[in-house]
Amino acid sequence: MKTFKSVFEQYNWAEVAQSIYSKTEQDVQNALAKPHRDIEDFKALIAPAAIPYLEQMAQLSHALTLKRFGRTMQMYAPLYLSNECQNICTYCGFSLDNPMPRRTLSGSEILKEVFALKAMGYDHVLLVTGEANKTVGMDYFKKAFEVIRPHFSHISMEVQPLEQEEYEDLIELGLNTVLVYQETYHKEKYKIHHPKGKKSNFSYRLDTPDRLGKAGIFKIGLGCLIGLEDWRVDSFFTALHLDYLERTYWQTKYSISFPRLRPFSGGFVPEVVITDRELVQLICAWRIFNEEVELSISTRESAHFRNHVIKLGITSMSAGSKTNPGGYAVEPQSLEQFEISDERTPKAIAQMLQQQGYEPVWKDWDISYDLPKNVG
Repeated sequence: MKTFKSVFEQYNWAEVAQSIYSKTEQDVQNALAKPHRDIEDFKALIAPAAIPYLEQMAQLSHALTLKRFGRTMQMYAPLYLSNECQNICTYCGFSLDNPMPRRTLSGSEILKEVFALKAMGYDHVLLVTGEANKTVGMDYFKKAFEVIRPHFSHISMEVQPLEQEEYEDLIELGLNTVLVYQETYHKEKYKIHHPKGKKSNFSYRLDTPDRLGKAGIFKIGLGCLIGLEDWRVDSFFTALHLDYLERTYWQTKYSISFPRLRPFSGGFVPEVVITDRELVQLICAWRIFNEEVELSISTRESAHFRNHVIKLGITSMSAGSKTNPGGYAVEPQSLEQFEISDERTPKAIAQMLQQQGYEPVWKDWDISYDLPKNVG
């Protein structure tokens, strides 16, 4: 069965990099003038040659976002269930080699966290764990869904890659969306940053969105971890991946996130830095390339940056996030996966959005409309 791996292997990292960095201002102008853009146009829009056109890109990105999504912003919150992990990842606070107290929430503790999130107004939750199959595997997930499902209209997950049949089981239990970041599409650099654990298997992770598509998931979230390698080349491969998935699993929706590496207790220093201006370029490039894809920004980013970027293509954002198990109600002082930058409350974020003429949306209406007629 064909997967994205067969497409990915047709490309060479160095050749893609050369192609991006050789794009000219004329290539950028051509891309901006088109009614629809292809993957070569995306290269031009993320290239250094596009920097002088940032204002034009921002205006176009804003117009395209209003046309497709209106003045709405989907709100979600991460719910960290466990920080146990059997992988060594050089950049992550949950890494196996990072000495820290490990914790996995019980059913009653999950419920306390759920009530805390509901009190903030959330109806869309993102479940997050480390990768520890024995303690936080399918049995644990099934029990967690029994507790969580009655309280949220949309449940997303960002956990270890699973098999197609396991995704099918979780979809039956109420799973709507899965986020799976390749971290970096540079195979050699991937090995350096993932030396131990199941996550060290580059190909298995690369094929995860295919397993999700075959399982019939409602939405797949993609992204690369900005800071591990050249962000332009990694972003190209993410776009290539999305293009393949949309063609192959056309009934599934898609989202893109922009996680910039943040400090954590192990002290990893990003190898590649993307400036705020370059991140704006990347966000605009994505919207101009793909008018339908959802674009998400997390509390990794500063309040100032998030205040200004919401009009440039972003359609969903988190607020009041805690990146430690029990962080909302059970154990607020436990060790976080990474440092939060925007610490404003969901209420404060909602007020900021409303002041800018946007409506914060706490419920995922798409899911409601897609439910069987005899549900609800």
